Amino acid sequence: MPTTTPPAQHESDADIKRRELASFLRSRRERIAPEQVGLPAGRRRRTPGLRREEVAGLAAVGVTWYTWLEQARDIQVSAQVADAIARALMLDPNERVHLFTLAGVADPSPFADCPGMSDQIRLMLEQLEPLPAFVANSRHDVIAYNRTYGRLVDDLDARPFEDRNIMWLAFTDPAWREALIDREEVIRLMAAKFRSAMAEHLAEPAWKSLLKRLQQASPEFCEAWDRHEVLQPDNRSKRYLNPQVGLLTFDFTHLWLGPRSGPRLVTYTPADEVTRTRLQRLYELCGPPAAGAQPDLASACELPARAAAGARPVLASAGRS
Repeated sequence: MPTTTPPAQHESDADIKRRELASFLRSRRERIAPEQVGLPAGRRRRTPGLRREEVAGLAAVGVTWYTWLEQARDIQVSAQVADAIARALMLDPNERVHLFTLAGVADPSPFADCPGMSDQIRLMLEQLEPLPAFVANSRHDVIAYNRTYGRLVDDLDARPFEDRNIMWLAFTDPAWREALIDREEVIRLMAAKFRSAMAEHLAEPAWKSLLKRLQQASPEFCEAWDRHEVLQPDNRSKRYLNPQVGLLTFDFTHLWLGPRSGPRLVTYTPADEVTRTRLQRLYELCGPPAAGAQPDLASACELPARAAAGARPVLASAGRS
């Protein structure tokens, strides 16, 4: 009697991603010498690089679970665990993006939109001076800015990077509360834009973390959030009361650096001659750029990981351009 061969089972997209993730993790593990992560080299190492149990220990995950991950088993990877593995394997920003893509989870890093930046964009920020300009992602994190934007209200360089979020400043910071002339309208519109943008990121840790932080810190935000208003980013006017030069009135424009839901470059142009004169004075007060104060793009993208490890980073890439 003739026998029949069972039909081949086609791999699903999830199967393919799991196999690719397993291969990627093995390759990254094998390139790291034990002494790079503070482990003894030892004499009996049958494979190059780190052992699975060493990576599991560095990432604070179970050895069996990590072994299954490298065996392409059907297991779930949370954003927090993926973040821990990325640090344990010393992944660079591009490798980190690849890991989170294969794992199918959103990067909890608040600077996940760093790939939208480039040295050319940073040069544009510098060349736009004295016009204030900055780059922000859709979550309103300020990724980079020039000197005049950094002094528009007070010294933005002095803020920890996790506070360099436009909504956080507008809703919670006393200096920004005083500086925003039309603050009630501004914060209402900010909350509406944030709700509209968050519709595409409801399950992402970084978005949920910022939302929770604002709700805990600001009753005004809770009131605005509960209105369920939505609004897309637009071009309009904004007024600031700068403590050094006085009232500044600007028209501002969004220039998208990628998809409309991604990072954008925002420029402020004087709406009147008085603002133009005062802006020039503010620019002069900023002083010359600080030599060597601007790190490379990879350093800026790695700030969240360094902060989580206990470092107190300074995002000089923005304020000293």
